[in-house]
Amino acid sequence: MNVADPALLYPQQLAVLQARADEALARSGRDHLLIPSGRRHYQVFDDRDYPFAVNPHFKHWLPLTTVTDSWLVHTPGQRPKVIYLQPFDYWHVVPEAPGGWWVEHVEVHVIRTPEEALALLPPVARCAILGEANSALGEYVPDNPAAALDYLHYQRSYKTPYEVALMRVAQRRAAHAHRAAERAFRAGASEFDIHMAYCAAARQDATEVPYQNIVALDTHGAVLHYTELDREPPATPLSFLIDAGASHCGYAADITRTYAMDRGSEFQAMVDAVDAAQQAMCAGVRAGVDYRQLHVDAHLSLMGILADFGVLKVSPEAALATGVSAAFFPHGLGHPIGLQVHDVAGFAASDRGGTIPRPEGHPYLRMTRVLEPGMVVTIEPGLYFIDMLLDEVKKNGHAGSVDWARVDAFRPYGGIRIEDDVLCTGDAPENLTRPAFGE
Repeated sequence: MNVADPALLYPQQLAVLQARADEALARSGRDHLLIPSGRRHYQVFDDRDYPFAVNPHFKHWLPLTTVTDSWLVHTPGQRPKVIYLQPFDYWHVVPEAPGGWWVEHVEVHVIRTPEEALALLPPVARCAILGEANSALGEYVPDNPAAALDYLHYQRSYKTPYEVALMRVAQRRAAHAHRAAERAFRAGASEFDIHMAYCAAARQDATEVPYQNIVALDTHGAVLHYTELDREPPATPLSFLIDAGASHCGYAADITRTYAMDRGSEFQAMVDAVDAAQQAMCAGVRAGVDYRQLHVDAHLSLMGILADFGVLKVSPEAALATGVSAAFFPHGLGHPIGLQVHDVAGFAASDRGGTIPRPEGHPYLRMTRVLEPGMVVTIEPGLYFIDMLLDEVKKNGHAGSVDWARVDAFRPYGGIRIEDDVLCTGDAPENLTRPAFGE
């Protein structure tokens, strides 16, 4: 058996989801779990729709990301029921007839209008309905019972072999596109043209990739979520930061790389140092490790790099204690990833709710849990030269902690971020990203 084949792993995936659904129903006092795929959102005062984003709970059960107004119905002890909308339509492409590795394991009902689902749904009074408000159909209004969501979101942290197999495909697609983007950068392309080269290599357009590509040349790398895409390249490009992913059957890859145009430059040496530190951080993704501690340790490691390059004039510990480190590394170390780029339950205290607080002084960390086997997280340390934050260092009385001439030397390069997606196991972590680049 090829354990990497999602088709062979799907029956196990379905069994896991059914068991989780049974428990979620028991906790919420319901008899049936209903998951609408979602409905299109339209722009105000217009008939143009936004790109469709399927309900994550729906694509957890089914590798379907484009079907609207469809439903997944789970009743304990019964085969899952899929109510699949295949309308009569000449304005839009009609979804193909149900097919693929999932069909033989569920009960499929094809409908031609959304309203035809009403006759196929169980009595509404005993249903837990998970989805957006606009997915409502008659009396079937999503109520998202907390007891069910807390449990299901918490369990989503533990990826099944089926899910990891799909994530590996997304990694390969994204890594291939990252290679194409680097080639475009070295050929002198603009941000827009690099973005287009990436999408072409990924074979996914801007509505299919899991998040808006960050393609930043030079000082634009100091804008954490830079998405403007200049149409003209700089006269003499210095650096390139790309944070871009890919999707496969609804699962995301999230990868960041940084390059210097001059491979022999001091900035490239700093990139290499961050890359080496990032690999050490990835190696720390082990069961029983508090992700919050990984984040704090990342601050110390990155400040050590700045000290080595003459930017920081105080110890890493002093930079962390005074908040200076946050000016250079202002975001969190990473986040859970899976069905969503920033996947759910990163702060969950248990499967019955509650949250684990972030460390004081680190408001943007998206993961505070202790790592366990099956979790997939991103590890994305960064160093940036952001004028707004560096001004705060001066205002807060810590100007003496920094060699400002060294800051001026690195400011034109914007920043550095390196990001991989890492699977926590019962033993050594498995980096899902690096092998994809190796291929």
